[in-house]
Amino acid sequence: MATVEIGQVDVGAASDAPQPAPLDGIRVIDAATLFAGPLAATMLADYGADVIKVEHPDGDPARKYGARRDDVPLWWKVLARNKRAVTLNLGTTDGQRIFRELAAQADVVVENFRPGTLERWGLGYDVLSAINPRLVLVRVTGFGQFGPYASRPGFGTLAEAMSGLASITGEADGPPLLPSFPLADTVAGLTAAFAIMTALKARERTGRGQVVDLAIIETMLAAMGAQVASYDQTGQVPARTGNRSPNNSPRGVYRTLDGKWVALSTSAHSIAERVMRLVGRADLIDEPWFANGSERAQHADELDAAVGGWIGQRTRDEVIAEFERAQAAVAPIYDVADVLRDPQYAALGSVVSVPDAELGAFRTHNVPFRLSDTPGAIRWGGPARGTHNDEVFGALGLERREIADLTERGVL
Repeated sequence: MATVEIGQVDVGAASDAPQPAPLDGIRVIDAATLFAGPLAATMLADYGADVIKVEHPDGDPARKYGARRDDVPLWWKVLARNKRAVTLNLGTTDGQRIFRELAAQADVVVENFRPGTLERWGLGYDVLSAINPRLVLVRVTGFGQFGPYASRPGFGTLAEAMSGLASITGEADGPPLLPSFPLADTVAGLTAAFAIMTALKARERTGRGQVVDLAIIETMLAAMGAQVASYDQTGQVPARTGNRSPNNSPRGVYRTLDGKWVALSTSAHSIAERVMRLVGRADLIDEPWFANGSERAQHADELDAAVGGWIGQRTRDEVIAEFERAQAAVAPIYDVADVLRDPQYAALGSVVSVPDAELGAFRTHNVPFRLSDTPGAIRWGGPARGTHNDEVFGALGLERREIADLTERGVL
């Protein structure tokens, strides 16, 4: 059998011959900072694209974000995985010249500067596409390239606020809540990766690249599902309901006898029936309102009392075992330590150990999906600053003495 990459599950390759990575031959210049744009480039790198991470000589902001070990930034290790790291000051004439040379050999450039910044540096799409007509320029910003808010600083938190997410998150009598991790940036990054692949597919037909204009407020708005359509047709504004859903019940988190928590979903009517039989309240199934999820939600107090009372008399392991026997949907509330002990994650190879020059090795989540013939893999963690300067800039024809001079002058 073919060799399986670190932490990957062998799902039966078609032959023993090694297959090229699916995005082998695609070159991406990642000039974005923090999360959304860089995450899109990371996704492509995981599946074989040659991603050159361009950061300011002072270091990318992601190097200063989150936890560290021995002063090594761990978010950077994950976000900049599988990328070649170079330093380049785009605010200098030499830096702009070198960037144009990089773009001339690239398929994709990802950036997240405020609208007009690239143009001010002489790096707008008119310039880059004249050099490389097949180039796809991906512009990830908080508010998009035009409109009254385009020039504002934009972060994922603002999109979480403006999309309607925060307004429906939290308890009914409490304030709106924001997620404690970069949710909107993650949604935008995944969307941007899809946008890039769509633009590359279009290029196969037209022979030309194009501009991708992605606003984080729009991708987060799309993630809210039918919110706009529901308001348009009903006039109803969703309210905060804590862990309850307006669309079905019972649904939420419930405390077990041993002080742990489980999450329950009854999105399917058949599951709702199984749950009520399991907890000894089959009589509720015959109620006229039980057949409809939204009507069940209006009786959440009664349903939660039945389900919560039953769960509260049993340990978490007992609850999960009984739900599994009843083929009803429940899951334990995990923290990250629980994730690393879970047999399902282990079976999927969801966590891998990555060799690393600075840390020796570190564990992280694996690539997010498996391809049977051409799987992705995490080959290395985020590199130290400027690790690939000589390699990347040397390939452009810069000699070592020129690289040393540019470094001395703060260009690299």
